[in-house]
Amino acid sequence: MSNVPAKVLIIDDDQAVTETFARMLRLEGHEVRTAHDAESGLREAQTAPPDAIIVDLRMPLINGLGFLYRLRADERHQHTPVAIVTGDYCLDDSITRELTELGAQLHFKPLWLEDLVELAYSLLTSNRPKSSQPLAN
Repeated sequence: MSNVPAKVLIIDDDQAVTETFARMLRLEGHEVRTAHDAESGLREAQTAPPDAIIVDLRMPLINGLGFLYRLRADERHQHTPVAIVTGDYCLDDSITRELTELGAQLHFKPLWLEDLVELAYSLLTSNRPKSSQPLAN
């Protein structure tokens, strides 16, 4: 069985956060692509479908929830694992409910290295197996 790196897409309007998350996940062996807004994130997901997506909730123009609605409207991405990250600890219950209904995990910033690695692992293992052979124990 080949050891193909998992493809993770990170979308955040804060370039420092995006680059830090990308660097951390690349060190873990993942193939990482980044986008700095929802529109370019959607284009990136269409061009190179990721195995998992980590997206910021609070972004200008289209926020993470709007991104998620658009992503789920595409049949190819109805089951792509997504985590929404935010520094907003006072989210309205309706937003939390919508995220759950759209199949997204919710995580709060800051995410330290071990948090991010665990989050990526959680997303990637929730999407097994697509077209691969069963894993041996």
